[in-house]
Amino acid sequence: MTTVADRTYALDSDYVKELDRDVLEFVGKGMDNNDEARFIELARREFELQYHTVDAYREFCDRKGMSPDTVQRWEQIPAVPSLAFKKFIVASFPVAVAEHAYFTSGTTDPARKGKIYRDAAAVDLINSANGFLTRRYIFPDKERMKILLMTPSPKMAPGMGMAIGLERVRTEFGTPESTYLITPLGLDVELLISSLLEAEQTGEPLALIGSSSGFIYFFKACETEGIRFTLPPGSRVCDGGGYLGQFGECSREEYFAKCRAILGVEEQYCINVLGMGEISTNFFDNVLHDHLNGTTGTRHKVVPPWTRTQVVDINTLEPVPAGEVGLLKHYDLVNRSMVLAVQTDNLGYAVDEGFEIVGRWKKKAGSLEAGEIKGGHGGKIVTQLVNFLLRRNLKKIGSVYKKVMKKR
Repeated sequence: MTTVADRTYALDSDYVKELDRDVLEFVGKGMDNNDEARFIELARREFELQYHTVDAYREFCDRKGMSPDTVQRWEQIPAVPSLAFKKFIVASFPVAVAEHAYFTSGTTDPARKGKIYRDAAAVDLINSANGFLTRRYIFPDKERMKILLMTPSPKMAPGMGMAIGLERVRTEFGTPESTYLITPLGLDVELLISSLLEAEQTGEPLALIGSSSGFIYFFKACETEGIRFTLPPGSRVCDGGGYLGQFGECSREEYFAKCRAILGVEEQYCINVLGMGEISTNFFDNVLHDHLNGTTGTRHKVVPPWTRTQVVDINTLEPVPAGEVGLLKHYDLVNRSMVLAVQTDNLGYAVDEGFEIVGRWKKKAGSLEAGEIKGGHGGKIVTQLVNFLLRRNLKKIGSVYKKVMKKR
C-alpha cells in the first residue's frame, strides 16, 4: 500500500473505490455527456492514483517534470508509449489479485509481448463501457442474435484479450446457438458453412465476429472455389485488425466488396473495431448506428465521452491539424487499472466526430525519421498460431461445401 500524506491508494481504499464509482457513473451518462470539467477532474484524480502506484510511470513523469501538483488539464498528463507495456508492469494495483491477465498483441515486435492486468473493479468498468458501445454500434437493432465467432474461446486461449472480450459479447448479445469456430484442430469449416446455409434458409440474420485476417482468408478460399452465400437482411460482419499489407493486398474498399460478394452483407453492416490491450475502451465504426438512424456521413471511429484521442506529429508528438496523418494518442478513464494516457504507434487522422486509422508506424533502429508506414487498419490482433488454425482447414472448403450440400 502506498501512502502520500494522509491519503492511501490501495485497491480497497476509499480513494480508489470512489474513483471507480465516479468513472462508472460518468460512463453511464452515455454519448450525450459533454461535461468537460468533470472529465478533467476525473482524469486528474486517476493520474494522481497512477503516478503514486506505478513506479515506472512515476519515474517517466518525473523526467518530464510532470506530477499531480503540476497537471491542470488532461492534455498535460504524460502518455506512456505502448512499448512500455512490453518492458514494465504497468498496473495501479498488486497484480497478484488480477482478475484478468493476458498478453498484448505484440504487433510491433512479436517477440516481445507485454502483459495486461485488470482487477475485478476494473473489469466491471471495461464491461460497462464496452457493453454499452457494443450495443450501440453492433447490435442497436437486435436484443440478441446468433453470433459466429471466428476466434478461439477463452478456455482455449486464456492469454488472448480478444477471446476474453468476445466471451462477454457472446453471453450478453448472443443467442444460445452462438458459438466459437476455432478449435484446437483449426477452423470448423463445416459448422461455418452449415450455419451460413441455415441462415439463408431460415431468414434469421447472423452476426459474424472475428479478426480481419480470418475473414480475408475465408473470402479468398471462397473465391477460389466459387462459393457464395446470401445472408438474410440485417446480418452483419464485425472485424478487428488490419487489411492492407499483412494478409496480401486487400484494401478496406476491397474488403467491403468481398463482404458483399461472398456473404451478401452490405458495407453499412460491416463494422470495424479498434481494440488494444493497452487501452480498455474499444473504438467502433459509426456506420451501422448512423445507417439505422438515417444519418449520413463518412465512416470513422467514434470517441466516447470518457475518452479523448489526439493525433500527434511523429517527431515532435505535438497535436497536428484535423485531417493530417500522425500518431494516435488515447486518454481513457476506463483504463484506471493501468494508465490513463497511452501513446500508440497507430497512424491516423482526426475528423469532426472521431478519427480514422491508416496504418502503423514502423520505425527503424536509431532513427524515427527513417520509419515507414506499414499498411494496416488497427494492427494485427491475432497470434501466428490462430492465423495458422484459421488457414489450415480452409484449403478443404470446396470439398466440405459439397459434403454439406449433399446432406441438405
